Amino acid sequence: MLNTLFTNDVRQTVDQFRRSVDQMFENFYGYDTQQQPATSPGNRGRTWSFSPMLESVWQENYLHLRAILPGVNQNDVQVTVQNNQLVIEGERRIPESFTKDGAANNAFTQLAYGRFYTALTLPAGLDVEHVNCIFRDGILDIQIPIAEASKPKQIRIQAGSTEQSGERKTISA
Repeated sequence: MLNTLFTNDVRQTVDQFRRSVDQMFENFYGYDTQQQPATSPGNRGRTWSFSPMLESVWQENYLHLRAILPGVNQNDVQVTVQNNQLVIEGERRIPESFTKDGAANNAFTQLAYGRFYTALTLPAGLDVEHVNCIFRDGILDIQIPIAEASKPKQIRIQAGSTEQSGERKTISA
């Protein structure tokens, strides 16, 4: 009996581990069980969600953000700033060649299609009134200037003397 209990416990642990690893890979590759099915050709009933990859770098005068949007048309992307959040939203559409004449039934893809939405909370001290966006070759470059009030200011240090009001102070140990 002890052997059976131990075997069942090991089996449950291994099953739980397998489910955790499956979930990790599903999340890593974009499979999302909570959303409505995407209209990707050849997705075999799975739901895939597209989320752009983002990177950022602080430069001397601005914050530079880059969103990687392969296969997305410039007209299908919208960038807004609201409530101190930068919002990037849009849609990656299925190519027409996949949807013509029943081609979707014979297509295979590992790409996700559909709507996407990403919101980033911006740090204080940025000039959100002068955001600049450039979309080129599937890459959205966003530059947000640092507000002048937030830039470091050099403070001049004046040479002084040890005398105050004509009196000389002595320091004794």
